[in-house]
Amino acid sequence: MYIMSTKQPMSTASHEPVIDARELHKSFGNVEAVKSLSFSVEAGEVLGLLGPNGAGKTTTIKMLTTLTQIDGGQAAIGGFDVSTQPDVVRQMIGVAGQSAAVDEKLTARENLNLFGRLYKIPRAERQRRTEELIERFDLGDFADRPSSTYSGGERRRLDVVAALVANPPALFLDEPTTGLDPRSRAELWDTVRSLATEGTAIVLSTQYLEEADRLADKILLIDHGEVVAQGTPDALKANLDRNVLEIHLELESGVGDAQELLASEENAVADVEARRIDIHVGNDADRSLALLRRLQDGGISILKFQLREPTLDDVFLSLTGSPSTEIEESTK
Repeated sequence: MYIMSTKQPMSTASHEPVIDARELHKSFGNVEAVKSLSFSVEAGEVLGLLGPNGAGKTTTIKMLTTLTQIDGGQAAIGGFDVSTQPDVVRQMIGVAGQSAAVDEKLTARENLNLFGRLYKIPRAERQRRTEELIERFDLGDFADRPSSTYSGGERRRLDVVAALVANPPALFLDEPTTGLDPRSRAELWDTVRSLATEGTAIVLSTQYLEEADRLADKILLIDHGEVVAQGTPDALKANLDRNVLEIHLELESGVGDAQELLASEENAVADVEARRIDIHVGNDADRSLALLRRLQDGGISILKFQLREPTLDDVFLSLTGSPSTEIEESTK
């Protein structure tokens, strides 16, 4: 979270993007972490920032939130330059990182009030804003319990809400649902959708491609610090233009045998734990049947199979050469 400056930002023209990055560049020694990265996020829009391990996602967020110096290019939040006007930029952003920033000894109400004080919000307005956020995001059931007693979902929800105390027009969420159970994840998704509906510009870095598919209006897929694809989730999947033969096996032990039989198939991806093999087959039905016969003739017990359209996982693998399970990136 950031301490808010007392200087008030100017209002921005409605036609300008809230978040605007142009030709961003960042190096650490001889390593180029981010190379010529450009994108924009409008009010009410969610940008899904995806990439494999070490792609530059977290470095990008740190540059945009004034935590890391920009080596090259320009970035603006609400029309204010990130490099030359960092104090004003900090007034216009909310940030929820991978680990909760709330004080575990304080209640949700006390935490929100504390952040309001750090943002230098007047007392009366601070109290009003605290109660408004508690009601709006259904924190009432645990608002007066110490944060140390919260579930993972409750803690992450409070962390996101704390980033909203100053009602920022831009919000950065760095893997906000990591480690949450499905119910808590769904509740946080509702929070993100609500914020976007009300006009917040959101950058969402996530390790869950399903999350990006459901929440993001557009996707920015980066690899080795460069953009490899961008567009809406549907457009990216449509551009892949090839169907996937999804084969579920009876036994986990059969996955290795199936991989040997399919060794010549460069697009075959195995998930041992799920007892599943995915193969990109295009629109060739005969090829799908031939692959299934090959497995059956090899003694592989098939539980079920289907020919499906590509998912973001397939797009990710096709463009980065890495499975989506490698999407996590350290922020240390």
